[in-house]
This record gives sequence, C-alpha cells and structure tokens, in this order.
Amino acid sequence: MQQPTEILGKAVKKARSRLGITQLKLAEDIGKSERTVIKIEGGASNLKLDSLYPLIRVLKIDPNEVFYPEIERNDPTIQQLRLMIEDCTAEEAGVLIVSDKSSHVQSPATGIP
Repeated sequence: MQQPTEILGKAVKKARSRLGITQLKLAEDIGKSERTVIKIEGGASNLKLDSLYPLIRVLKIDPNEVFYPEIERNDPTIQQLRLMIEDCTAEEAGVLIVSDKSSHVQSPATGIP
C-alpha cells in the first residue's frame, strides 16, 4: 500500500503537469521553496494543513484523489467536468441542472427521451 505522502506527491505532479506550470511557479504560488515542491512530488514531505490547503486549491486537486485514491477516476472527461463544475457560478450550475433534467423528459410524440 502506498504511503499518503506518495499519493499526494503523485497527485501534485499530475495536477501541475495538467496545468502546465513549473515547480518553481507552483512554489511561488503557494509561498514555499522549489525544493519543498520537489520533496512533495517525490513523496518525501509530510505537509501540515497550512501547506496542504493552498497546494490543493492552487492545483485544483480533487481532495478525493488524495484521501480516497482507491476510487477509479481515470476518465479525463469526468475529470474535466468536475473542474468545470467547480468554477461554475450558482447560476451556471442551475443551467446545467435544468439542462440535465430536460434531457430526461420523454418526447410526447415518440416516448423517447
């Protein structure tokens, strides 16, 4: 079984690569040294909450990816949708919900959703 620091390190590296930012840029964004980011990605850093919190937020890491790594989340479409939803306003989320509900309504003429 992987150690929590290794799970976090992999999630950080994956998210940083997805966003196309360097270790130095990430370090600046979270107020830490580049060496600290290297240690985190290598699974060699046991972070305190005051370091973990900005890291998760800056990289937009789904906390479930870190705390429940056994759950399958490899579908890139689902990952992209999660990120889009997180950036939605309440109004935009409402439009998505209405759109989803309307896609389940059957056509009176055909009975097909």
